Amino acid sequence: MEMRLRILLPFRVFEDVGALRIVAESRDGSFGILPRRRDCVAALCPGILVYETEQTQEVYVAVDEGVLTKTGHDVVVCVRNAIAGQDLGQLRRAVEEEFMHLDEEEQEVRRALVRMESGLIRRMAGFYRD
Repeated sequence: MEMRLRILLPFRVFEDVGALRIVAESRDGSFGILPRRRDCVAALCPGILVYETEQTQEVYVAVDEGVLTKTGHDVVVCVRNAIAGQDLGQLRRAVEEEFMHLDEEEQEVRRALVRMESGLIRRMAGFYRD
């Protein structure tokens, strides 16, 4: 018996596969999901999600924080970012590169937000003076 695992990112479906077992990480530690486990909801912390399919041994997916829900045989993982790999060493390097890239983008976005906020505050101050 297998579960249907869907990993959803904000703008696309990252993975949609049949899984025999799933291991995820929450703030309270790692936990496993088998097909007959009771329905549940868990807040995920950044870490490695592992699942096993009939075709492959184990697949590792580095995930950002998000939410996991299990309803019947459907498991849905909603996260902001995910990177898959078969080898943990390669996955670690890919995660480091991706997060370094995201950090640069995040800093640029924060600078743009600060400029927008300061412009808005100046405009509002101008309305109050008039």
